[in-house]
Amino acid sequence: MSKPQFPIGPLKIPATISRDDLDKAIQVLKIFPTQLKLYTQALANAQLEMPYRDGSWTIRQLVHHIADSHTHCYNRLRWTLSENTPLIKAYDQNAYAILEDYTTMPIAWSLNHIEVLHQKLTYIFDSLKKEDWKRAYIHPETNSEVSLSEMALTYAWHSMHHLAHIKNGIA
Repeated sequence: MSKPQFPIGPLKIPATISRDDLDKAIQVLKIFPTQLKLYTQALANAQLEMPYRDGSWTIRQLVHHIADSHTHCYNRLRWTLSENTPLIKAYDQNAYAILEDYTTMPIAWSLNHIEVLHQKLTYIFDSLKKEDWKRAYIHPETNSEVSLSEMALTYAWHSMHHLAHIKNGIA
């Protein structure tokens, strides 16, 4: 089951992010919940308990991770729009993944959460003005500024990255 860690390649943020880049990222974020649901909602329990690649979380844990990670994206977006270059809170995704809810909770709850969350995210992204995309937060693990344009591209990549993991895991 040797599947690649980065099935769509590593994240690459262009030096200059164009409006077309942003539009493509927003489109990915709009269609992702439907794609995720398509590939996961009919999986049997045994399939959900399979790791998606050697040494990875299970598909169930991965779906719950996506919901939590994208919730952090939403919170970071709102902080960045309402504060001046906020220092955001990081979280330990591996510590989250071993909590009981990640290993037992139905994925339908996270799938529904992701659907509504992405509606809210893309609504806000669609409403941003050109200057808003330059607003940034500070990530405490890297002590670097992350602009909202970089954030949009990152979470679009994150969506497709994990969708590819799931496709590979159930293949």
